[in-house]
Amino acid sequence: MELLSSTKSFGGWLKRYKHESVSVKSEMTFAIYLPPQAETQSVPVLYWLSGLTCTDENFTQKAGAFRKAAELGLAIVCPDTSPRGTDYPNEHDSYDFGSGAGFYVNATVAPYSNTYHMYDYVVQELPKLVESHFPVTDKRSISGHSMGGHGALICALKNPDVYQSVSAFSPIVNPTQCPWGEKAFTGYLGEDRAVWTEWDATCLVETAEERLPLLIDQGEADNFLVEQLKPEALEAVCEKVGHPITLRRQPGYDHSYFFIASFIDEHLEFHSKALS
Repeated sequence: MELLSSTKSFGGWLKRYKHESVSVKSEMTFAIYLPPQAETQSVPVLYWLSGLTCTDENFTQKAGAFRKAAELGLAIVCPDTSPRGTDYPNEHDSYDFGSGAGFYVNATVAPYSNTYHMYDYVVQELPKLVESHFPVTDKRSISGHSMGGHGALICALKNPDVYQSVSAFSPIVNPTQCPWGEKAFTGYLGEDRAVWTEWDATCLVETAEERLPLLIDQGEADNFLVEQLKPEALEAVCEKVGHPITLRRQPGYDHSYFFIASFIDEHLEFHSKALS
């Protein structure tokens, strides 16, 4: 790993690194916040997955999470949202597909199948890297926003033994039934919609082996609420199969990081309780 920057914050350190990734066959960048407790002991980790067009820096610069993370003794790891350094056809043409829009799946359609394995990177490679180089435990939780909320939900639902807790802000809960998901899944996974269900939280809940509680905050003034996010779809399935969900509809809040910053402390407390 190569250290890109190191900044002190609330007694801890925000560090950015780049490294050669085996999963995505390219150089990747991630950020890690180490709270002050990490100076003397190993601490648990929350993985944060960001949304469309984002990098690791959106959360670190806008969420305002480090004061509470320092108080709780919680490390936060923020990966990028897609592989970088390639130039596939159409990869950089739109904000909702290709660069900055990896959707946290393992692509099976060429040429994206060569490098777009963000699911493997987030679930397997990055935690191994973090746990071998930093003073952290193997206790993990996961959260995210929008596309990253989708990523957090599917990672946790597919691996309930890996994560202690999961939460999301404005997640794409039913990507097989919304324009963002349909575009991305066609490009990364092909035309077979049956394959898509393996990467859809609303579909995965029905067959989940464990009932890991879901915490979701959704702004009621979110411009993407009706067409893209559709939280009622996940809520209905959870009610049908008895999967625990706390879906908090927040009046007046939109899709921005102002929304995330307003409630991030409550999510960090939720995860800290599960991790301890």
